[in-house]
Amino acid sequence: MGRRARDRRRQQQQQQRQERQERSGGGDQAVRAGPGEVKRGGERRGRRADGGGASFQGWAGGYPEIVKENELFERYYRELGIVPAGEWDAFMAALREPLPATLRITGYRSHAKEILHCLKEKYFRELQDLEVDGQKVEMPQSLSWYPEELAWHTNLSRKILRKSPQLEKFHQFLVSETECGNISRQEAVSMIPPLLLNVSPHHKILDMCAAPGSKTAQLIEMLHADMNVPFPNGFVIANDVDNKRCYLLVHQAKRLNSPCIMVVNHDASSIPNLQIDVDGRKEILFYDRILCDVPCSGDGTMRKNIDVWKKWTTQNSLQLHGLQLRIATRGVEQLAEGGRMVYSTCSLNPIENEAVIAALLEKSQGALELADVSSELPGLKRMPGITKWKVMLKDGQWFEEWKDVPSNRQTQIRPTMFPVKDEEKLKAMNLERCLRILPHHQNTGGFFVAVLIKKSSMPWNKRQPKVHQKLPQRTGDTAVTAANSGNGSDCIIEEPKLAENEESTKMQELQNLDTEQSKKEGVCGPPPSKKMKLFGFKEDPFVFLPEDDPLFLPIQKFYALDPSFPKMNLLTRTQEGKKRQLYMVSKELRNVLLNNSEKMKVINTGIKVWSRNSDGEQFGCAFRLAQEGIYTLYPFIHARIINVCIEDVKILLTQENPFLSKFSSETQKKVKDMAMGSIVLKYDPDPEKPQDLQCPIVLCGWQGKTSLRAFVPKNERLHYLRMMGVEVFKAKRKEEELENKTEEEVQHRLVQTEERMDVEDKEHDLVTKMEAEIGEESSQSPVESSAMEIENKIEDLDQSSKNANTHVSQEGKDTDASNVKD
Repeated sequence: MGRRARDRRRQQQQQQRQERQERSGGGDQAVRAGPGEVKRGGERRGRRADGGGASFQGWAGGYPEIVKENELFERYYRELGIVPAGEWDAFMAALREPLPATLRITGYRSHAKEILHCLKEKYFRELQDLEVDGQKVEMPQSLSWYPEELAWHTNLSRKILRKSPQLEKFHQFLVSETECGNISRQEAVSMIPPLLLNVSPHHKILDMCAAPGSKTAQLIEMLHADMNVPFPNGFVIANDVDNKRCYLLVHQAKRLNSPCIMVVNHDASSIPNLQIDVDGRKEILFYDRILCDVPCSGDGTMRKNIDVWKKWTTQNSLQLHGLQLRIATRGVEQLAEGGRMVYSTCSLNPIENEAVIAALLEKSQGALELADVSSELPGLKRMPGITKWKVMLKDGQWFEEWKDVPSNRQTQIRPTMFPVKDEEKLKAMNLERCLRILPHHQNTGGFFVAVLIKKSSMPWNKRQPKVHQKLPQRTGDTAVTAANSGNGSDCIIEEPKLAENEESTKMQELQNLDTEQSKKEGVCGPPPSKKMKLFGFKEDPFVFLPEDDPLFLPIQKFYALDPSFPKMNLLTRTQEGKKRQLYMVSKELRNVLLNNSEKMKVINTGIKVWSRNSDGEQFGCAFRLAQEGIYTLYPFIHARIINVCIEDVKILLTQENPFLSKFSSETQKKVKDMAMGSIVLKYDPDPEKPQDLQCPIVLCGWQGKTSLRAFVPKNERLHYLRMMGVEVFKAKRKEEELENKTEEEVQHRLVQTEERMDVEDKEHDLVTKMEAEIGEESSQSPVESSAMEIENKIEDLDQSSKNANTHVSQEGKDTDASNVKD
């Protein structure tokens, strides 16, 4: 880098530092800008449009605060009468208030009760008599309708929770526990659909529009209701049409460490039928439970998404109605007889709600019925579904019947948007069994839920299914519709058209051979690009370990795995080279993967159970245990288990690499005769010591020559320490301050390094200049004297350079010393 370039870089850094100081609240020193001005770097100054009306120090003018008024919205819903008489003002007032923060404790974890106890006895008590910005903080209350007090809400908005210094400790607890998967910050009404599905551990579940994944997490928890069963018979297939949102979904699901979840990327309205192998024959997969939380206009979320106030129009609902009906239809097609599907939206508009359900019930011809769930979730205040509504265009024009719609409007408005006119049909639909959640009843968002039960096959699926094993299962060539032959229901499979010539027939046969070969090898890759458009990243294949794979024998011997261990369910994500990670799925998901890889785009599945460790090879096993999958693996491991007391656990979680001498004498005895390598550290609670942690803990560890350490992620460490009553807030604050200090020191070192480089540049320039002078004066003075003069000047510069270096190195030593001290 040249000197000029470094000068420019220093100037830019100085400007950035000045801007950071201004942004951090420099008071009168902050540069003020008008509403139309843009400060340096393209960042516009102004008031944030978060509805709270709070302006930040150093910000003036700026964006206008969003006015929470929409005349068309009020006119539309007043006319429809969705709010009981006399409650309209309370309804509108609730919509204008910020949404309270709600959280849910993951119910399937063995230590859910410990987390609940910690919340009630520690964090909630600290919120008593606390005032934030002049507002008194109310004690959090449990949601009366959520089982076992596992869901809570407070009057604190999400914004206050994030910004208030008094609540920093509580907010940090929520963030850390959320990352661990022990708490989910989820809107209250969003928790309702999974509860109404009535999930059991053996159910096969499809979540059609799953991202961002809070409801999917609930479904996974319900599968693992019994923690003593590592592999439930059921599974969750979570789908989303948006490739990027699928990765958000993976992140949510990964926190729960389940081998029974698969994330796929498809359009929900045309999600392919899957096949499974049942006793050597192919059968179409039907789901016992389906969650159909469709895309919607979202006017029930006005309290948190305040942009809806200015953007709301009836046009949004009219555009989404068709998509919602197609998704719901596809869902009931894939539902097993006797199965249950929950349709939900965060909208109040009957065009997206009752109109979709009515159209679905009408076309089902009695195959579907609305379930009466009035006795479920006692304590939840709800309104019945409505049976009469009208359609309004964005210009305010109303239509009561399809026949009134002019021809030029019939592309915007469709017949299925109107209520059924036949009174007998309308009564038989029981639309009042739908649930409407209004914001002012229990201080929530607006929501709609309908629970459908499939009594028989859909009328367009009445013929006996013809499942041909040798047919190529390709999305583009085969149209499969729902049924379950095992349950006595029917389906239609349209066979692909015969090839017009022999060449195309041979191509199909070759493709079938390739598919069968990859299945034999246990390779499940993405579908061919010619058969399905692939968006986003190209996924690595899922390769199951063959029975005779030599990789598994050392693992089995080292950990003394139980003979019942399902080694066929182990997979990797690479076909060539060394296998770095080993993942595990349930037997049922393995069946799905092997039989549908060519028609399904799988984003992620499986839980990591082993990771390659090069140091481990010399101790007999190249793979160490992974904390993510330890609760799944633990029931099958019979060796290398060390039972530790609670004091040992504290040492393992607070010290990076503690010596064996620091542990209890019992632990030292157990470790003494054990070979080096990966180990399992197990804590069992003592019922005679109720003051200690009363839930079991299983940790992955590593035994060295003279030390013992735990391989546990940072947030999980903090979680266990909190449960044991160890204060971790101060430690984390200190750690963050240290990180900030380190960053400043790095910047300082960069400046010192640049100064040293400037000295070197000056030295180079002087040499160049002196050489030029020598060239000019060579005829007048001897070369030796000029060379001597150059050397003397260089020595002077060397001395100044050394002084600079000494200064920088001393700074570094001081910094290192302070780091060690901290």
